Amino acid sequence: MKRVIVPLLAALAAAGLAGTLYLTFYVTPLDRVLYFNHKIFYWHVPFAMLLFATVFVCGIASAGYLKKRDPRWDDVALAAGELAVLFGAIVLASGMIWGKAAWGHWWKWELRLTTSLILWLTMVGYILVRRFAGPGSERLAAGLAVFGMANVPLVYFAVKLADALNMVSSHPQAKVVSQLTGSMKATYWLSVLTVALLYTLLLIVRTDAARVDRRLRETRERGLDAGLLET
Repeated sequence: MKRVIVPLLAALAAAGLAGTLYLTFYVTPLDRVLYFNHKIFYWHVPFAMLLFATVFVCGIASAGYLKKRDPRWDDVALAAGELAVLFGAIVLASGMIWGKAAWGHWWKWELRLTTSLILWLTMVGYILVRRFAGPGSERLAAGLAVFGMANVPLVYFAVKLADALNMVSSHPQAKVVSQLTGSMKATYWLSVLTVALLYTLLLIVRTDAARVDRRLRETRERGLDAGLLET
């Protein structure tokens, strides 16, 4: 089944990428204030949406692993955690480019930017713990993943929270996506679909790779226990 799904997802993601790039650069109008810089919006927001999704996948899979101790849950959590780091880096980088064009600064310690950075650093910590913490690192990292999942609503509602606390926020209160029309709306949703297809493809492939790696380690350990291999 995966021999069909993976190439199909790859083909659909490639077609979506080509279509989104064409619509973004040749069809959608220029913003009256940001001009060409506004076009990064069609990538920044979809990647942010999938960042939230993959953090939840990692957190839920980690909770499943803590409850059932089934390593298959952990394989999914590891794949989702790595994708969270990748997607988070894209969101932060594209956000800084957008912020420089829109607000005149690369970074500002406002609530949404700060909580987004904390979320990304949490997922970076998840990967580092898994790689360097030694035996039992999977369970310790799982706790970090659950914490990261709990941080997602804080990032999402940070603008409203900042307004309620009378804190300065560069992000507007208005829902930008709901105000899109015509080619801008079509381009945005095609980009969301494309990034979702790409994410699904990467999650499947990375989960399979994590599963194979785990089975190789288990086979090696059994060989060592049986005296068939030397350390």
